[in-house]
Amino acid sequence: MSWQAYVDQSLVGTGNIDKAVICDATGQTTWASSPGFSLTAAEMGAIAASFNDKSEPKSVIANGVKINGEKYMTIEASDDSLKAKKGKEGVVAYKTTQALLIAHHNAEVQTTNAFNSVAELGEYLKKVGY
Repeated sequence: MSWQAYVDQSLVGTGNIDKAVICDATGQTTWASSPGFSLTAAEMGAIAASFNDKSEPKSVIANGVKINGEKYMTIEASDDSLKAKKGKEGVVAYKTTQALLIAHHNAEVQTTNAFNSVAELGEYLKKVGY
């Protein structure tokens, strides 16, 4: 399956995600994205860097993250995942061995449901070597 198909079918196709991007694990190269959801290398890189941040609290918890130029408050950040909110809409990110999945959900979808859709694809990609 192409990277664009993963965005369109495995993420947006779940109904829990309205737009998404898949990039390399460093956040520097976009592999596929939804129309109108183009994150800058700095935005993707900040999320990628958060997974290696060992400070307490992580910088993304203290400062939030920017997505498409808009600031989101980080509500949870681990070594391989991130959840952030702006009002009722939110962003979830999941790191695999070689890829970074970043997805946006609208106000009608709970962050937990959106995260589960992203994590499911992330776990699959880990199993197949990505």
